[in-house]
Order: sequence, then structure tokens, then C-alpha cells
Amino acid sequence: MPPAEALRAAADVLNAGARVANRAGAGAHGAHDELVEVTELLGAGIAKALLGKAVVPDDLPFCTGTIGMIGTQASARMMQECDTLLMVGSSFPYAEFLPPEGQARGVQVDIDATMLALRYPMEVNLAGDAAATLRSLIPLLRRKPERAWRQRIEAEVRESWRVLDERAREPGTPVNPQRAFSELSPRLPDNVILTGDSGSVSAWYALHLRLRRGMMGSLSGGLATMGSALPYAMAAKMAHPDRPVIALAGDGAMQMNGINGLITVARHWRDWREPTFIVLVLNNRDLNFVTWEQRGMQGEPKYEPSQQLPDFSYAEYARMLGLDGVRVEDPERLGAAWDQALAAGRPFVLEVLADPNIPPFPPHIVDQQANQYQEAIGKGDQEAEELARGVRQQGT
Repeated sequence: MPPAEALRAAADVLNAGARVANRAGAGAHGAHDELVEVTELLGAGIAKALLGKAVVPDDLPFCTGTIGMIGTQASARMMQECDTLLMVGSSFPYAEFLPPEGQARGVQVDIDATMLALRYPMEVNLAGDAAATLRSLIPLLRRKPERAWRQRIEAEVRESWRVLDERAREPGTPVNPQRAFSELSPRLPDNVILTGDSGSVSAWYALHLRLRRGMMGSLSGGLATMGSALPYAMAAKMAHPDRPVIALAGDGAMQMNGINGLITVARHWRDWREPTFIVLVLNNRDLNFVTWEQRGMQGEPKYEPSQQLPDFSYAEYARMLGLDGVRVEDPERLGAAWDQALAAGRPFVLEVLADPNIPPFPPHIVDQQANQYQEAIGKGDQEAEELARGVRQQGT
């Protein structure tokens, strides 16, 4: 717990703010009630670092969702316009997505004192457990009567969801990968554990899945460990054999270690009290996220020798192992495929032939990178026509 004088100083900063933004990370797990109460008192919104996606549910009207390169427009707008930043349990390293230095006063809560003021010049630093610190801070906070800032945040949240849902319905060749996630979201079991890989699936997990209270989710926090989805999912199932588990992977990760991980699943699944174990595979025959980073950050065309992957029948392979699976090439079959997977009574591989030329970023990031995409096209990207089509669909 931080000392009383530090708590009073933090309350003074937060009470003085007119436009408070709350940002939570993985260190805020277990502090749901305290986070929500603080955010309500301050008339704030709450954005989440990727590892903190399950800290508070996405159905809260003032939850702006994830932040950063694969964050929402609502989170970006809140950070651009806030005058006070409260950061709880997060070491989010991408400072360019925080308020400009000097724009906002800052308060940070973290149990690791070495993380305090590391990403932003905080005015007050509170070294302590997230839930305990916030509980001690709550009596010192005054409820803000002015709610215009909160109303703006909630309007931005509604607009972000509307745009993302609209983008998921755009056609793909053959399947828009976002559609696989938007069809899953309302079907998520109440106590599901989700695991994600590094790649474009990370973006769609961050943007399109509306997690509810009680759900869990994790992936590689630095977005650099390809092949994490299956090992994470297997560990989750071993720790929680009575909970459904869904792993979200790309074909690069499946060819790296995922198909071998399925052998382990086939060995153990009959010992689980709840057999639901689903692996979504986006089969686009491309190391997709890196391809788009090359285009959007460097203006370089796709480099086929390093990026292209051979096709593989992931669902058929699962059936060879005694599991179940289906390959989807028609977006209209996705809903039924998810229903089939959730009712299978055994581990299931849902393989989606996904369009590799839909940028795995939210619309405002696609717009920011438009010049680099044009540069990549000008340098002779072999998929220039499809690239241009995907960028047009996904931009604002």
C-alpha cells in the first residue's frame, strides 16, 4: 500500500481533472469493482492494454476497448483529448499512444515501483496492489457532477463498435477474417478462456471480441512470440479442465508448433470434465501481420520468399487425430461452423480460408498508414490490386 500522503496527492490530481482517462493493464486483474467505481466517480472512460482485455468487460458503455496500434478509435480519441491520466497495473510500452507530454497530469498505480513513471511523466506515483490501492483512494475522490466528458466517451464507444461491425461485414477473398471473430463474439460461453497468437489474430481478438465478466484471455504481451496460442490453451485447459477454451491462431503459428500441439490435445482431452477446446485457424498462406508491418511502416511490398506459406488442411489433420474440424470458405457458413464447434463434444479445429489482404488494424490506423501502402504498391507489391481493395474497405 502507498502512504496516506501519496493517496491524498493522487486524489487531489484526479479531483481537479475535467477530462479523466483511465487505462488498465494486466496488473489490474482482480480489481474489477474498484476500477469501475473509480471510473464512475471520475466520469471517466477506461481503456485497456492488450493483456488487460479481460480486466473489465467490453459491454460497459464507458469501456473504450484496447489501446495502441490494434486499439480502437474511441481509446485513441480519449487519450488525445484527456487532461488527466490514471494508469493502473500497466507497463504499456507504446508511449506514442498516450497523451502528449504536458497535456495531461498523471497518476499511476503499480505494484512494481520500477514501472512507475517509466512510460509517462506521472505527477503522483502509487506503489501498491491495484485493488487495495484503489479501495483506499475511493473515499478521497469526489463524484464529478459534470458528465459531458463521459457522454462524449460513450458516444465514441458506440461509434467504434458500429464501424468495426460494419467492417467485419465487408466481403473478403474468400472470407473476411474479421467476420470469424464477429460471429464468435456473441457465441462466447460465459466462462470461456481465450488464448491468442502473435499475428493478425491478435488484432481481431483485441478489436472484435466483446468479453464479458468472468471470461479470461491472454496472449504474448510483446506481440513477438509466434506459436503461443496452442501452448497457452493447453495450459489453460490443464489448470481449468471444467472451462471451455478457445485458441486463436494463424497458419504460421500452426505450422511452427500448433499441429504438434494438437497431438498433445488428442492425447489428453478425454480426461477433461468439459471437452470444449476449439482452435480457430486463419489460413491465409501468409505471415500476415509482418507483411502488413512491412507495407504500413516501411512502405515496402510483400516479400514473397519470407512471407508465403504452403497450404495445409488443418481441419482434416484434426480429424486424422480423432478430433473434429471443418474448413470454411463461405462467410455465410461461419455462424453455423461456430455452433458446430461449440457443440462438438470434443476438441475442434475451425479452419477459415481468410483474406490476407485486409489490413489487421483499426480504420484510423489504416488511414494513418495510407501513404506507406501507396508506396508499397508503387514499388511493385505482387498483390497490389487486392491490397488497394482491402485498404479502401478498412479505412474510414
